[in-house]
Amino acid sequence: MKMIRTLGVLCLVGYSASYAQNATIKGFTAASSANQSQTEQQFDQQLSNVNVGQYVKELSAHPHHLGSAGGKAVAQAVLQKFKEYGWDAKIETYQVLFPTPKTRLLELTYPTKYTAQLKEPAFAEDATSGQEGQLPTYNAWGADGDVSGELVFVNYGLPDDYLKLEKLGIDVKGKIVIAKYGRSWRGIKPKVAYEHGAIGCIIYSDPKDDGFYQGEVYPKGPFKNDQTVQRGSVMDMVIYPGDPLTPNIGATAKAKRLDRADAKTILKIPVLPISYGDALPLLSALGGPVAPAEWRGALPITYHVGPGKAKVHLKIEHNWDLVPAYNVIAKIKGSQYPNQWVIRGNHHDAWVNGASDPVSGLAAELEEARAIGLLVKGGYKPKRTLVYCVWDGEEPSLLGSTEWVEDHAQELSEKAVAYINSDGNGRGFLEAGGSHALENFTSEIAKDVKDPLTGVSVFERKRAKEALNASSAKAQKTALTKDTLTLSALGTGSDYSAFLQHLGIPSLNLCYGGEDAGGDYHSIYDSYDDYVRFKDSTFVYGVALAKTAGRAVLRLADAEVLPFDFVNLSGVISQYETEIKQLADQMREKYSTDNQLIASNIYQLAADPKEKFTAPVKNPEVPAFDFSAFDQALSRLKISAVKLNETSTKALADPKLASAFNKTVYQAEKSLLISAGLPKRPWYRHSIYAPGFYTGYGVKTLPGIREAIEQHNWEEAKQQISAAQQVIDQLSKQLENIALGQ
Repeated sequence: MKMIRTLGVLCLVGYSASYAQNATIKGFTAASSANQSQTEQQFDQQLSNVNVGQYVKELSAHPHHLGSAGGKAVAQAVLQKFKEYGWDAKIETYQVLFPTPKTRLLELTYPTKYTAQLKEPAFAEDATSGQEGQLPTYNAWGADGDVSGELVFVNYGLPDDYLKLEKLGIDVKGKIVIAKYGRSWRGIKPKVAYEHGAIGCIIYSDPKDDGFYQGEVYPKGPFKNDQTVQRGSVMDMVIYPGDPLTPNIGATAKAKRLDRADAKTILKIPVLPISYGDALPLLSALGGPVAPAEWRGALPITYHVGPGKAKVHLKIEHNWDLVPAYNVIAKIKGSQYPNQWVIRGNHHDAWVNGASDPVSGLAAELEEARAIGLLVKGGYKPKRTLVYCVWDGEEPSLLGSTEWVEDHAQELSEKAVAYINSDGNGRGFLEAGGSHALENFTSEIAKDVKDPLTGVSVFERKRAKEALNASSAKAQKTALTKDTLTLSALGTGSDYSAFLQHLGIPSLNLCYGGEDAGGDYHSIYDSYDDYVRFKDSTFVYGVALAKTAGRAVLRLADAEVLPFDFVNLSGVISQYETEIKQLADQMREKYSTDNQLIASNIYQLAADPKEKFTAPVKNPEVPAFDFSAFDQALSRLKISAVKLNETSTKALADPKLASAFNKTVYQAEKSLLISAGLPKRPWYRHSIYAPGFYTGYGVKTLPGIREAIEQHNWEEAKQQISAAQQVIDQLSKQLENIALGQ
């Protein structure tokens, strides 16, 4: 920690000297930058870590999942706060499908008997851990089912794990699989299991990943004890998020709904999460080959793959109910551009009490709203309309935000300047992802927000961390001289998805973390008591999040010229293209080598004689892909992006030009949407960012091209290269037209 502090201060010396020479804020003149800085200082002065802590305590005091009385109470409490703070606020309600567990049974039936506890114990150290109204441990959107079969351990349950099983001669068809949480979004595990013929899926957290292997367990420490379970959605939301019965339309009371059997995102096999305490008897009973070294966890057993002797019985039944989702929508009307909306959001529903996820992020949003309300009472008038949203139903699969976006799609497409999201928040480093046209904008904000622990900017602290983690002296030097925050690309898993990937609205996702590890996620121990002991104990990082997201809101609201910069985006897309070319080259080289080994029979001879083999199948030939038109499109994009920046600078001195510029520039990212959507999942339309078909939350960049190559669909890869090239050219033309004032 001392070294981080020292590096941060050393970095700050060089940074302050250069940054002080450029006191203007992007999108503002020198004079308006001074006014904006004063507004932000007044905003900061209103923020209170005591208030943030009080929000966390109040709103996590009771379970409040979607459709519960506690969920409605939280929505009403949030609504009342917005009204008290001077916002025009209301609740917009949608009727969404939500399965809750009716029957959960997991038994080891052979060679010994064991019935899983499926229950997290209450602790005296955690005041809310034994409350009534807690959702039991389960995975939403698995199928109802009563299945029995042999058990197979599939590691993390990813496609590559099944390739290893195939090499071992093990088939999961007709069997029940047990997979570890981690390495991907949980919903990928039963999806891949079903594709390989499994009839049920069990998911557990191994203590090597989150438990005693990592540190002291709860309540003594923050990590999972032997009965802690991660609840969560397993909906196939890489097809589409939101209500599975109303794709592409808002789930209003009168909406036309699919039959549940026709909903593509509801899984076809039963799924159940369990603790590592319940997993131990199951894994202990497995026979078959010893698991590969990299598959083994920290339980005190020899890990076997199975199937062997172990047989299990899994029975799952749900209540499949339509329940109300309460979205709180609060507005302050813009004084100059009322039809340009700056939207801020965080969800309010939790799997149980949700102090960390989501209330810590919601607390920051509420404190921003309170501070902005006080500014307005003091005479401040935002130029653009502020829309603060608090979503319901995020946890089951982004239900509230997706239905609201689909319901208001036309209006949002016309008016939404940007969407700024948060979710949970913790202690540590700024984590920021989103549209790369907002990368320089976010960097400026990060340089202006002080880290509560070190006193340097959050930009400097993050840069110091990157330098400490650098793999070489050269990489460390590069990190220390870096002057721009790198935004991560967004996959899914929070409420930005519908805005960015469906409608093409520029989006940011912000939080702090990295020094708040622990196993409370989606358990009954995600509580106020856990949060103050192991997360942000004095709530100062809640204030840091409010300062960061609040600045993003205020600067977008009041910018004389909206601060979009597409030069960085052209470089980022070029980087993604390079990665795809390398992927194709690596596949080509590996497949060629493997095919030579197969042809010469060396492949069989070089293998471990203890393993059981099926005859290897030759790999497909990887063709050469023509990226020449794509490269030319990227060159044109960079040129048009530079021209746009020149016009942006001129617009600062010309109000008429600024007005015309602002009306069109925030629409530019929509040019990157593919009208037909991505292959096999047209709801996702963004050509640059999407959740991976087999990574879930994890992003795939240039997803149409990348996934076609990964899936050996060469013709589709060529089509997607062309589709991406066309939308990049669309963006170039859009930027040129804006630059020319057309």
